[in-house]
Amino acid sequence: MLAVYACDPAASRGRRFAQPPAPTRTEFQRDRDRIVHSSAFRRLVYKTQVFLNHEGDLFRTRLTHSLEVAQLGRSIARALALNEDLVEAIALAHDLGHTPFGHAGQDALNECMATFGGFEHNLQSLRVVDRLEERYPQFDGLNLSFETREGILKHCSRIHAEQLERRDPGGVGQRFLAQTQPSLEAQLCNLADEIAYNAHDIDDGVRSGLITLEQLQGVVLFEDFRREVVADYPKLQEQTQDRRLLYETIRRMLSAQVYDVISATSAALQQVKPASADEVRQQAPLLVFSAEMRRKSQQLKQFLLHQLYRHPRVLDTTGQAKQMVRSLFDVYIAQPQEMQGRFVARSEAARGTPDPLRAAARVVADYIAGMTDRFAGREYERLSQLVQMPQQAADNI
Repeated sequence: MLAVYACDPAASRGRRFAQPPAPTRTEFQRDRDRIVHSSAFRRLVYKTQVFLNHEGDLFRTRLTHSLEVAQLGRSIARALALNEDLVEAIALAHDLGHTPFGHAGQDALNECMATFGGFEHNLQSLRVVDRLEERYPQFDGLNLSFETREGILKHCSRIHAEQLERRDPGGVGQRFLAQTQPSLEAQLCNLADEIAYNAHDIDDGVRSGLITLEQLQGVVLFEDFRREVVADYPKLQEQTQDRRLLYETIRRMLSAQVYDVISATSAALQQVKPASADEVRQQAPLLVFSAEMRRKSQQLKQFLLHQLYRHPRVLDTTGQAKQMVRSLFDVYIAQPQEMQGRFVARSEAARGTPDPLRAAARVVADYIAGMTDRFAGREYERLSQLVQMPQQAADNI
């Protein structure tokens, strides 16, 4: 049973290319299945979250992160009577456009594309499902429903929104121009994304040795539950029980955030009483933390920014990764024949466009963004044999 403010698949705004309904699946279930079977989804298993893929088998990747977001999202959606299938589809697709080497790769590619329209990973995720996947004879992309595509594009610059609006009036770019909100399911995925990476980055950070339980005692959202766990299980203070202490603290922290979102959102919905999914879009964000939980979450994010993401060891490897991406971009722009298959053909086709250099650069950006960490490293090594490239960038990659 769905709430009146949830997205009903029977009332979907449809697909870019009309297709008859599936006999046994709703529109959003069909979207989820298409995403799971896509090439871009499989590549997420070898794409960096924080730590480069080779640094440890137990560190999160983009794939495991997306699965954790989907789990959290479905749990909250069930409690709020939202559409779980839509939440899952958005969660599994939200990082399909991420580059190799995490945010370092994204930043480097954005710098390379600065004069050619820039690079946004959310926009690239939409580009993957709209254009780059090649699975169907009738159309490019996965031809997902409007509601799933709306949720995938959680951020978008105004200039890119205007471009989307010109190509598809009233489509997924329109809300960034009108300053309205997406569906509650899309809002939920955005918040579940934050909850997931805050929690698993603590886990991976401690496992890596870059942050310690002692440092985390200054983080209220973590420390409150660590003390609670120690009070319930005093033996977990022993050094040999650190893993259990960490896991139980994170488990309670996750649960508290989930229950807080359910409570705060229920209160917001009760106050506004939206009668449909479209009415939700006209309101301020309704899928929210309480003010207290938002403050605690922000403190945790600041801690992770300064103690983990900017840790010298992380900055060292990400600096090398940025250099690799820049070098790959330069080589492919100068020698597009070094790309594979259809990208060579697309680069050749770019010559006949009104702005051939811009079009060729976008082809290169698509190619690099689709790489896994491992493939990017192998390409860098291969191309280093053909052209002069800064070899030090390959260290530890």
